[in-house]
Amino acid sequence: MTTSITKDNRKLKLETKNVSVKFEDKKIIEDISVRLHENELVCILGLSGVGKTTLFNVIAGLISPSEGTVEMNGTDITGKSGNISYMLQKDLLLPFKTVIDNVSLPLVIKGEKKKAAREKAEKYFTQFGLEGTEKKYPNQLSGGMRQRAALLRTYLFSNETALLDEPFSALDAITKHKMHLWYLDIMKQIKMSTLFITHDIDEAIILSDRIYILSGSPGKITAEIEVDIDRCGDNEELQLSEKFLKYKKEILEYLK
Repeated sequence: MTTSITKDNRKLKLETKNVSVKFEDKKIIEDISVRLHENELVCILGLSGVGKTTLFNVIAGLISPSEGTVEMNGTDITGKSGNISYMLQKDLLLPFKTVIDNVSLPLVIKGEKKKAAREKAEKYFTQFGLEGTEKKYPNQLSGGMRQRAALLRTYLFSNETALLDEPFSALDAITKHKMHLWYLDIMKQIKMSTLFITHDIDEAIILSDRIYILSGSPGKITAEIEVDIDRCGDNEELQLSEKFLKYKKEILEYLK
């Protein structure tokens, strides 16, 4: 184990070092090094097909890289699954289980009794805006509520670090706007470090502390952008601000 690096007194939670993935004769991503510190929200931003999900599969331990390593809290977890929670684009809630049983599933898988798992999960329902949905089924929830349930399930799997694969992409614009505000608030409360991927530039700027630009073929990190904006106001006003538009223009130049 190595000593975790700090940034502004924040512990380094997750790091990839020179990760490359090759399928047969084609290299998908090359020499990817990214870092995620505690209580930080970092985005991997890139166009479709550039290798974002491949990188996440490596970090989650679902596939092994051709080269490079993945470390969590200073420990090598390369090729090992079960260390980091991973939420895909679709919520993947089981239609035949109630919301409380869907959310508490990670605890049951880890060996807790169903009753104890339900009780532990239920404590978070109000905080996640899910109060009153415990006995409902996924098809009785709106898209935004389903995503909240999926995020709570992700948190209960691992309350330290989460990978989110375009978690809000399936939502309509108004619901997505509300979810952005909600997620920024809930992140402050639960203090979970988050690495997420998106192709939505506005979303990346609104949510991120830092943005890694992934581009090219094979996909490489071509830029790292520190985002310093005031997120206390309205998103619509923020997106029209001079600073926001400056970030957007810079990102568009890199994506070209």
